Amino acid sequence: MKRLASLLVSITALSIASGLRAGPFLLADNKGDHTLGIIDPVEQVQVAAVAEDGITGHEVIASPDGKTAYVPIYGNAGVGKAGTDGSLLRVIDIASRQITATVDFGHGVRPHCAMIGPKDGLLYVTTELDRTVTVIDPATLKIVGAIPTGQPESHMLAISSDGRRGYTANVGPGTVSVLDMEARALLAIIPVCRETQRIALSRDDHWAFTSDQREPRLAVIDTTKNAVADWIELPGPGYGAATTPDGHWLIIAVPRERKVAVINLDTRKVEHVISVPRAPQETLVQPDGAKAYVSCDVSKQIAVIDLKNWTVTKLIAAGPVVDGLAWAAGQ
Repeated sequence: MKRLASLLVSITALSIASGLRAGPFLLADNKGDHTLGIIDPVEQVQVAAVAEDGITGHEVIASPDGKTAYVPIYGNAGVGKAGTDGSLLRVIDIASRQITATVDFGHGVRPHCAMIGPKDGLLYVTTELDRTVTVIDPATLKIVGAIPTGQPESHMLAISSDGRRGYTANVGPGTVSVLDMEARALLAIIPVCRETQRIALSRDDHWAFTSDQREPRLAVIDTTKNAVADWIELPGPGYGAATTPDGHWLIIAVPRERKVAVINLDTRKVEHVISVPRAPQETLVQPDGAKAYVSCDVSKQIAVIDLKNWTVTKLIAAGPVVDGLAWAAGQ
């Protein structure tokens, strides 16, 4: 029995090392060394780092079947700051750890947040310098359309569960654009604050959440009225946020305080505050709701949070300046 157990451990280790495990995987964009980290969430270790062959990518999304990752190559500067303007999107095969294709936008657009349409399966990418969300057919990798946002610095995108509405957080203007995803049209621009960042939706799509970057508060937008309905106090200015599958909690990174705040969406109050390594950025909740992952870019780590007892159970070593996170389902 001991020999059998030892053999199984060896086989598992070999499978992880050679990339044979079928998934699921946690994907993490490492801005510092321009790689896509592929992380085994069971072993909680980064098993591969795929070179993106270009200036810095920031975000990542996986295809619904978990086989392909899409990484927009943004550039070497922060949003709204002078620097290189990215014009590419890398297509990476997760099993082979190889770039298999590239989408060229034709000019510098600073592509940033990529999302998969929940109903149409199309790939949507914020293209800041064009003030649009670009639409790509993932089957052909052809650009098939664009949706105007009407604002500069449309950095992050959230799409409603029925695929009909999109919401972009427009950083410098401090606004949120409301998009008709089917008609590919701008519906409204919502004033929020002086500067905003990130955006998330409630599970029923009734509320959108975006963080004020000048004040420690989170805007609650009523999507039926396209207006700010409430503010939630935070321990500091918030950043990446994600809701739990039951719709009860919103988990949000608070970078300056090295914290993660957990908001009860029924009371709209922070109920838990969790310490994490420096500069938490993006928040991703595991599909089964058991864990949350928070990228902490300065520390080169991803904090794993147990959502039953609200504690950090593991710090996964990632690449330098780790930021964007995505879940790739099993293949």
